[in-house]
Amino acid sequence: MLQMLVDDIGDVTITNDGAAILKMLDVELPAAKVLVEQAELQDREVGDGTTSVVIVAAELLKRANDLVKNKIHPTSVISGYRLAMREACKYIEEKLAIKVDKLGKDSLVNCAKTSMSSKLLSGDSDFFANLVVDVVQAVKMTNTRGEIKYPIKGINILKAHGKSAKESYLLKGYALNTGRAAQGMPMKVSPARIACLDFNLQKTKMQLGVQVLVTDPRELEKIRQSIDMGMMYKLTEKRIEKILKAGANVVLTTKGIDDMALKYFVEAGAIAVRRVRKEDLRHVAKATGATAVSTFADMEGEETFDSSFLGSADEAAEERIADDDVILIKGTKTSSAVSVILRGANDFMLDEMDRALHDALCIVKRTLESNSVVAGGGAVEAALSVYLEYLATTLGSREQLAIAEFAESLLIIPKVLAVNAAKDATDLVAKLRAYHHTAQTKADKKHLSSMGLDLINAITILRIDDMIKLAKDESQDGQD
Repeated sequence: MLQMLVDDIGDVTITNDGAAILKMLDVELPAAKVLVEQAELQDREVGDGTTSVVIVAAELLKRANDLVKNKIHPTSVISGYRLAMREACKYIEEKLAIKVDKLGKDSLVNCAKTSMSSKLLSGDSDFFANLVVDVVQAVKMTNTRGEIKYPIKGINILKAHGKSAKESYLLKGYALNTGRAAQGMPMKVSPARIACLDFNLQKTKMQLGVQVLVTDPRELEKIRQSIDMGMMYKLTEKRIEKILKAGANVVLTTKGIDDMALKYFVEAGAIAVRRVRKEDLRHVAKATGATAVSTFADMEGEETFDSSFLGSADEAAEERIADDDVILIKGTKTSSAVSVILRGANDFMLDEMDRALHDALCIVKRTLESNSVVAGGGAVEAALSVYLEYLATTLGSREQLAIAEFAESLLIIPKVLAVNAAKDATDLVAKLRAYHHTAQTKADKKHLSSMGLDLINAITILRIDDMIKLAKDESQDGQD
């Protein structure tokens, strides 16, 4: 369900993203602040699962509080929780995790669809799930240690009004949401030699606090002209000449470029772009191998601009998307750069689509880098609960109670799933636990415990099903 939030200054946010909602709440209680920060950290590190994290953490705190009230020392509770966490992670890796290469590309699409199932894009999840997988695989790279990484920060998402959401598309290249600084510049340069600057290319003004001491009143007019003409025009002209002599034919700056400076770029046949976002500048610099330059000063106190600061790409061109001009940098040398053009009715819809897409991108990245998935529908939580409950009975220390409460806390996820589907949570969770107990006590220790609540195919009659088999069947139906 979408929530409409209005902040202190009247800005409206329409979302059902847990992290976005919690971020906007004015929370004072220290324990509640911990939960808010935990959701933000989950959003930053993993991308999705913010609501689940808060639900589980709140349940753990609630049960820990009950233990403390029953005279169990907090140290014992903490050590019990830590032991349970370590054992749970170990059990997931050994028994529950499945390698992605065994399931194929369909598992990636299903991961993206699961992430979008509660979002605004759920109606078009097939289209967007495939788009997300294509986008993440397009930025595949190998780092210096030989590890395969998927830097999703290199994915630029542009939001354009108009058309339907399903007319969003993937664009090969990094798109800057701004056009050329002057109409006389070329529409396209190839190959592109890119300079990334973080300073003004405008008439230079005297810094605040600089004093000019006049000893001869007759020289006053000459000093004024020297400051006006020399400092304001000659210095900027020399800087532009240095950039162009280094071989740059595309100049990106986070600050301004005035009309006088633009004249030199137009005459040289170069593309100059002003007011580029610093984040975009960093991504372009990384993708093209450029160095973001914040000053011309060198170690000797002179002003220089070396050609090694330039990045390279196959092409830089201005294109029109919807009603806006964008600068598209294609064929970047260092790493792949792609952009996603989102189409939608209004700002609120586009912002929510952006949040949903970010979550799905993060999930697919995590799946590819870890090369493993687990079953959904509360299957992992139920399996861990049964396993940890048995583990607790094997301990003769006070930690037994904390581990048992940890095991019970994990069941909050299948309970919430059942309640949200308007079903009898007590009955369904009891059946789910029975399945997992049978699975874990079988003679065949390799049996995969992947039974969960099927909320997709049985909203009216909720059943417990094998989630891995279900995902495979759905993928097969989609291909047929």
